[in-house]
Amino acid sequence: MSGAPVPASDSERLMALAYYGILDTPPEPQFDRITRLAAHILGTPVATINFVDQFRQWSKSSVGLPNLNAPRQDSFCAWTILDDQPFVIEDASADPRFRNNPLVTGDPHIHMYAGAPLIMPSGQRIGTLCVTDHRPHPVNDRDLQVLKDLADMVVTELELRAYQQRLSLSLEAQREHSQELQRTLQQASVLDGVSQLVELNLDVPDTLLAVAGLLGDALDADHAGLITVHDHDLQIKLGHVHPRAAASLPELSARAPAAARRLALHRLSLPRFIDDLSHYAAQRGQTVSADVAQAAVIPVGSDPTATYLLFATRLRDHAVPGWRGRDRNLLEAAGRTVRAMLDRRLAAEYIRHDALTGVLNRRSLDQDLNDMTEMPFTLTLLGLDGLRDVNDLEGHSQGDKLLRIFGAALAAELDTVGRVYRYTGDQFVLLTDPTTEDRLMEYVDTALLATRQVSPLVGVSAGTVQSSEPVRDTLLLTAEARLAGARQRRAERLHA
Repeated sequence: MSGAPVPASDSERLMALAYYGILDTPPEPQFDRITRLAAHILGTPVATINFVDQFRQWSKSSVGLPNLNAPRQDSFCAWTILDDQPFVIEDASADPRFRNNPLVTGDPHIHMYAGAPLIMPSGQRIGTLCVTDHRPHPVNDRDLQVLKDLADMVVTELELRAYQQRLSLSLEAQREHSQELQRTLQQASVLDGVSQLVELNLDVPDTLLAVAGLLGDALDADHAGLITVHDHDLQIKLGHVHPRAAASLPELSARAPAAARRLALHRLSLPRFIDDLSHYAAQRGQTVSADVAQAAVIPVGSDPTATYLLFATRLRDHAVPGWRGRDRNLLEAAGRTVRAMLDRRLAAEYIRHDALTGVLNRRSLDQDLNDMTEMPFTLTLLGLDGLRDVNDLEGHSQGDKLLRIFGAALAAELDTVGRVYRYTGDQFVLLTDPTTEDRLMEYVDTALLATRQVSPLVGVSAGTVQSSEPVRDTLLLTAEARLAGARQRRAERLHA
């Protein structure tokens, strides 16, 4: 099963969805009437009005089951919003896109799905009116036309709802609302920029500092940056400083880490928006600099090296007295985008590593060799001589421990010099800049010494090949042959 592709203009679509202010609102009778009508006319047990948010599907109205909220990757409606025409699945269990979907294999056991997109006057498709059945249920052209007509009624109700909200504002407020909408559209381009940044293959801290820079500009913040927490070490780096705040920079740099720690901001698991930082600190028995009035902290996730939080601040007497709804929406959306990037990177790294030793695996080796078509390198295949005896005499758990120690020690020794891969049971591969086997064996000997603190090994044999040799297309086979020769020579010496 795979989720629906994300439209290229999804940021604009999400901002259009935000404009209607419909998400997470209570049931409203005008929408419930339409879902009841859809279920009655099409003869289905379920009818739903769904809106597709960045990472979820949220139901405004539902007939036939409790409101069906779901991750976007599991959403049928995420496919419907890709086109202006209705989207129909006659048998979800037979469709490779959906047959393993939890909404098919579990409740509500969707068999048939038919959905019509909610197309707003701006052209953005923000959600759907859909019907489902857990049994076979043919849908004809008349049914689809009814579904489209009812979807148009939902759009009309959304527009009327938004119009009524605008009517309740004064003329001045309406002008402010128009300006707010314009700024919201501008923030959509900022969210696009954030999405593009996280797709670049930059280091995580560099990516997050660049994101902080974009957000600082969009929020008219005085400072924006990154809080990095590793073990007990807390660091703050700035990605944005407004010119009016330059004078406060030395004090902020000196005091901010300690203040963040005292207020436990680095331990937040949910976004925190503070409009009066002094009052917030006083409630916790703390004092902070009177210069900073507002602070926003957005936890964005962790990787094996650190935990990361984005932050933004505004100084006292700032023209904007507090964090507005659109400020919060932008920060939270950016935080979700960054968190998804970190989750994807962690998953990718997990796939690339050997489960036992933690070093890179055979799959990573194949990928990296394919990428190294232009640069020279040295490939060395190592074999741990005597590991089989350790397994036979001391047990496989001891042999596994020896492999883990050897892999970790070798990776630590090579560090920036090269990479270590688990190749087979007792074999590892080293990829380094061009060097000699003798030089590499110095690193290997140090790792071997570490393993001998746990259990004795006969030694480590090596087969080395240079990428410049004529055998480049068969590097691993050549290394295997040379390793076999080295092992044979070691065995002959031991039995001489």
